[in-house]
Amino acid sequence: MLDHMMINVTDFERSRAFYQAALAPLGFVVSKQIPVAAGFGVPHGHGKSSDPAGEFWISQGPPQEPRLHVAFNAASRALVDEFFARALAAGGRDNGRPGVRPQYHANYYGAFVLDPDGYNVEAVCHLAP
Repeated sequence: MLDHMMINVTDFERSRAFYQAALAPLGFVVSKQIPVAAGFGVPHGHGKSSDPAGEFWISQGPPQEPRLHVAFNAASRALVDEFFARALAAGGRDNGRPGVRPQYHANYYGAFVLDPDGYNVEAVCHLAP
C-alpha cells in the first residue's frame, strides 16, 4: 500500500493554493506544513491507517521530468465534477473533462487537469451512477 508521495513545484505558494482548492472536494486538507513543503491528507484516512502528516506532499524544487500523473479517489461522480471545476478555477488547465472512460472499465468516471507545473492530476470514481 502506498503511504505517501511527494512532487516538486516551482512556486510553492501558488501550488499550495491550487491543491487546497482542487483537493477540498475529495476531503483533503493541509495536514502538515514546513517552510517550503506541505502534506495533504484526509483526516482519519478514510478509515484506514495513514500517515498523519499527509499522503500527498508538494515541495519547492525543480519539477520531475517527465511530469507524472497522480489520481485521487473520489466517493462520487459529483465530487469528480466539483474537483474539476475547482481545479480550473484555481489555475489548472483542462486535460480531460469529467466523464466515463470505458477503456479502463465500465464505471470509471474521471476528470483530468494539469496543475500549475504541468503535472496531470486526476480525480476518479469507480462506482456505478
